[in-house]
Amino acid sequence: MKTTKKKITLIVEKTDTGFSAYAENYPAFTTGKTIPELINNSFEACSFYFEEQNIKLTHDNIKFEIDFKQFFQYYKIINSKFLAKKIGMNPTLLSQYVQGHKKPSSSQTEKILMGIHQIGQELSEINLIYR
Repeated sequence: MKTTKKKITLIVEKTDTGFSAYAENYPAFTTGKTIPELINNSFEACSFYFEEQNIKLTHDNIKFEIDFKQFFQYYKIINSKFLAKKIGMNPTLLSQYVQGHKKPSSSQTEKILMGIHQIGQELSEINLIYR
């Protein structure tokens, strides 16, 4: 079985029972009650499809995308006002993106995503005192 460098993009959507994901260009789709479960199920679904073509996937082959509104509804811990200040963006503008009233440009999306990743990195490097 050969490996591939293909990137499979899965669109994530919030459902009443958890999440669903579907591939844009391949017949692969799945659901999960949580994001980690969805990620595992997505890898399984995509691997199953490509296995028939004798292609082995890794987790690096799969990319997930979710719209702003659904992202901020799920990750309520991320305060849009705090994020806007952190990335130097007008809080009202970011709020309009989050509520779905406006769609950000690709450069604005990248700026927001970099801010989210920066916050995630900072959180992953901090330890709490538990004495």
